[in-house]
Amino acid sequence: MHLHILVLDGVFDLGLASLTDTLSTANQLAGSLDPAPAPVEVTLVGVRRRVRTAQGLIVPVLPVDRLPAPDIVLVPALGAKMPDALAARLALADVADAGAALRRWSDAGAMAGAACTGTFVLAESALLDGQSATTSWWLAPMFRQRYPRVTLDESRMRVSSAGFVTAGAALAHLDLGLSVVRSRSPALAALVARYLLIEARGSQAEFIIPDHLSHADPVVERFEGWARQRLASGFSLDEAAVAVGASKRTLARRLHSVLGKTPLSYFQDLRVERAVHLLRTSTESIDQIAAQIGYADGVTLRTLLRRKLGRGVRELRAQV
Repeated sequence: MHLHILVLDGVFDLGLASLTDTLSTANQLAGSLDPAPAPVEVTLVGVRRRVRTAQGLIVPVLPVDRLPAPDIVLVPALGAKMPDALAARLALADVADAGAALRRWSDAGAMAGAACTGTFVLAESALLDGQSATTSWWLAPMFRQRYPRVTLDESRMRVSSAGFVTAGAALAHLDLGLSVVRSRSPALAALVARYLLIEARGSQAEFIIPDHLSHADPVVERFEGWARQRLASGFSLDEAAVAVGASKRTLARRLHSVLGKTPLSYFQDLRVERAVHLLRTSTESIDQIAAQIGYADGVTLRTLLRRKLGRGVRELRAQV
């Protein structure tokens, strides 16, 4: 299998290293299995002759115009991590050139994948239009506004969709690399995960900071402030609309545009966030915590924790 890692100037060092080290570890461990999976041939490619990482290290790349289409192409993150810096970086000419290369290889049958801010480079190519994807959780509002034709679920660590795979923030590069290995050999992927101490994780939801996301829109920010004061009292869309000074329809539309959620769903996210904080920082029982955020008992809260975080009370308290 031939795999290209498309490296743009200012690439996120940790992301690039996570991909290359995961894949090289898989090649080193493959011989311990019987039968041994075929190695993944990894080539670092670029749309410019000179590429440096965000930390200033030179990356030796081969020019994309001299290479045949790979089986898989992966795009690691850019070093620009915040919306304004990322928007400026995406406006540079090499991103458009990268998009052209990605479209050419995709047309030739290559699978394309990206992680963290690399998902923006893939989305800029328009290849993700009509597909499902994930991205860095704190950049979800920006992603939705730039790429409305992509169905985004930033709560997930990895999303596969019709020849494309996207992964979440930073260390989700490990999940992206493992997904490539798993497509060749699930046994090898399990072995690599054990060697690199990569735990199974399907969700970014536990890491999301809801009020950070809400700052992308003043109406959403006012709703978040109102909701935090009402966690124990319960949800009312009528009262929420009055509190934020917007109609119910406007409130719902703005929340969907920024967060991809309904007001009630976001209200539940804030309840879960509060519950997780109390589980990690207090000795109160699950029923006591449930009462503080508006549930009659812990049964519903346990269900929400499992559904939204993929883990339960014991796993969360074990982290303390």
